[in-house]
Formats: sequence, structure tokens, C-alpha cells
Amino acid sequence: MTPLVSVVVPFYNVEPYITECLESLAAQTLADIEVILVDDGSTDGSTRIADAFAGRDPRFVVVRQPNRGPGPARNEGIRWARGAYLAFADSDDVVPPEAYETLVCSLERTGSDLACGGVRRIRDGGLAASSLHEKIFKRAVRRTHIMDRRVLVRDRTVWNKVYRRDFWQEHRLRFPAGIYEDVPLSMRAHVLADSVDLLPDVVYHWRKRESGEVSITQRRAELTNLSDRLEAICAVRAFLREEAPELILAFDGLVLERDIVFLFQALEQAREEDVPPLHDLARQWLAVLSPAVLGTAPSLRRLELHLVERGLIRQFREVREFRRATADSPRIVPRGLRKAGWYGDYPYFRDRSLRIPDEVYDAGDELKLLARVEECRWTGSRFTVLGEVAIHRVERRPRKVRLFLSDGNREVPVPSRRTKGGRHVAEIDPAQLRGGGPNWRLHALVDARGVQLTTHFRDGDAHRPWRLSVPGWSRTGMDIAH
Repeated sequence: MTPLVSVVVPFYNVEPYITECLESLAAQTLADIEVILVDDGSTDGSTRIADAFAGRDPRFVVVRQPNRGPGPARNEGIRWARGAYLAFADSDDVVPPEAYETLVCSLERTGSDLACGGVRRIRDGGLAASSLHEKIFKRAVRRTHIMDRRVLVRDRTVWNKVYRRDFWQEHRLRFPAGIYEDVPLSMRAHVLADSVDLLPDVVYHWRKRESGEVSITQRRAELTNLSDRLEAICAVRAFLREEAPELILAFDGLVLERDIVFLFQALEQAREEDVPPLHDLARQWLAVLSPAVLGTAPSLRRLELHLVERGLIRQFREVREFRRATADSPRIVPRGLRKAGWYGDYPYFRDRSLRIPDEVYDAGDELKLLARVEECRWTGSRFTVLGEVAIHRVERRPRKVRLFLSDGNREVPVPSRRTKGGRHVAEIDPAQLRGGGPNWRLHALVDARGVQLTTHFRDGDAHRPWRLSVPGWSRTGMDIAH
């Protein structure tokens, strides 16, 4: 009988991990699958384990080829596939039991071309968030598309998905050679699909290896690895330029956020004789990315890029060490009298020997106002709120703070005073809110040396908006009655 789903699993020297992977596939609640194991020239015990699985479970089949890499191995597996749907798993990872049932059920319901779900990392014997995926799969969104949800440029792995096989064949999708074959194919699939299903369910456990051979992604600071990564980036940009130019800036932004870090790590760790070829490669990376994206990078990242571009590797390494020492939250400080500005308090600012332009350090766009309610209570005829207002990464608390309530249509000023500890005490007169909407938010407005910042208060450490209801209910249980 023809299986419903064909799962392609390439493997090469993964003896410590392959058993757990194959057991997870055998335990799928969707039993109507075939698992095509592609032996990419393994020289360890992986082949013996794969053969044993195929010998006792007819759903497993082993295909052999000389070592050609994961992309060609997956292409070979697809040639053998018979299912109406295609899925992929890496042989050192784990697939949760209900993964394929969940993804296939969604596709059967919607008719979308592919369905994708959440990912967790296997690390130190437990499961952790995958920083690459965590911003994408917060809630179910069916029959959507990357042009409508640009965050999908982050979804560039193939193994957290199930694809409709006729979609795959219609567009002649094929994995390229090289070690970053996921990225070009994933972007092509997202753009070419008529619709895509996003599911919040965790459908894949992605391993960070702790023993045996280091994985490809864990060798990402090697020169050849970085060259292949750049080749994949260029392939994606060339495709997007032809098919979806609107996505190039979003894709470049992700490269600048994530991929460039591996280049930085290589430059930090490199021996002196390896620095020149790495620097040449780094300049190729920077030449590929959009100037608009490079110019809007956060100030500390702009400083790192500036130093790399000029070949100031010793200074670059000091700035990277500074970043780690300040836990990614270095201070922003005001500078200047007649023309005040906000700048990152980073090394080499106005160092005469280096002459780095001030705009590299400009952090005015990074100022972020924070406000939270710490305590609230009735005091006679007034409702008193004790809260804190601060500017993220700025040491001094703002002096001039204006508070107001808003129901979305009307703003009501709220008198406040500042305590010795720097907190703000607001006195709310319920009479002023009559005739307004049922829910009000408390806002803060700050003028910080020419930069106006505003935000709404959040409920203590809960990170949700603090609301006042008139009358009825409120999340904090603090209502104002008629």
C-alpha cells in the first residue's frame, strides 16, 4: 500500500544519536508512514543500526550512496518516496510522537502546500527554546503566506514541516549541494506556496551534539563553513530578487542578526595567519547585504561592522569582549551641549587615532521607555498608583515625566509626584473618567533631550498592560465604580 507520508532521513556517522531518532519515527501516532534512510557513506556503526531497524519494521528502508552531503542525500531519498506528503528529519534529532499527525491533519483540513510547527533544542539533556523559531509559532495561523507574515523569513529549516508532494514536484524543488541546503529550499518553498499553515505545536527537537562528531552547524566558525553559508545567502537573495524583492530587507536583517555572528566568532578565534582570508570573506559578506539594513543595525553592531570593514581586528575583538561583559545591555549616554544626542557608551568613541564617525555610535533610535505599576490602592476618593518610569539602558531616571490615562479616544491628564526613591505616585480622580470607555490604560510621556518617548504601564512583572475598568472587572481586580 502507498504510505501517506514519506520521511527522508540522511545519515552520516551519527552512531551515538541515530537510534533515538529512529525510535521517535517508529513511535509516530500517524502510523501510515515510510522512512527512507539514506546512508551517505557512513564509516561508523550507523549503518548497522539503520539496517537493524529496516529488518524489523517494514516501514523503514535503507538506501546507500557515496558521501555527497546532506542535500544530495535528501534528493536521493525523495527519488524513493511514494507518499502523498514529504517530511525530513536529521538523524541526530528527535521527532515528537504526534508531530506528523498534527501537521498532516492541518494540511488535510486547509489544502495548504506545507505546514510547519514549533521547535525545541535538545541541550544538556533537556529541552530549550530555539531562538531561530520562537518568534514564529506563537499561535495557529492557517492558509497564510510569507508575503503576509514576513516573520517567516526566519523559518528556514526543512525538518519542522510536512510538504504536499505534488507541490514539491510541480515546482521541481531540489536541495542544492553544500552544507546549508536548508535555507535556499525553505525560502523557495515559502515563496512558491499558495498557502502555508503555521502551528504552535512543537513538532521537532533539534539537537546540539555533546559527543561524537561535531555537527555541521556546530562547525560554523570554519572558513569553508562560512563560505558555504555565504553561498547559501547569495542563492536566497538571487531568488528573492527575481520572485519576491519585498522580502530582501527582512532576509538581510535576519542575516545581520544571526549569521554574521558566526563570522564574528571566527574572527575572534582565528590565529593571526588565518585573519587575512577571514577578513576578505567578511568584506564579501558586507558587500552582499543591503546598505539600508547595515545602516539601521543597532549601534553596537554598527561599530562591530565598521571595525571589521576597516580591518581593525584587534579593536573589534575588544568591542566583542565589551559586549559580553555588558550582557548585551551597554549604556546609552547623552553627549553634546548645543546639539545634544544619545550615543552608545562603547570603546573608542571619539578616539582621535581611529576617527570613527559619531553616527556609528548614534543610539537615539534605541531609546525605549519602560513603565510598570508596583502598587495601587484606594485612598479616600482617589485611586493611588505607585509606579516606576525608566529609559532602558540609560542610567539616570527621567526627570520630567507626564502621566495620562487613555481609553483609546480620550486622554485624561493624571497629576503625579516623585518620591525620594525615584518612583512616581499618581492620583486618579474617578470623576474625570465618566463618559469614557470601560477600559483605561495609564501612559507615561518623557522628553529626553529632544527625543520624545511614550509607553503604557505594565502590570508589575507580568509584562501585560495595566488596565483600569469603569465599572465591572479588571485584570488587576481594581475597578472604579460609578
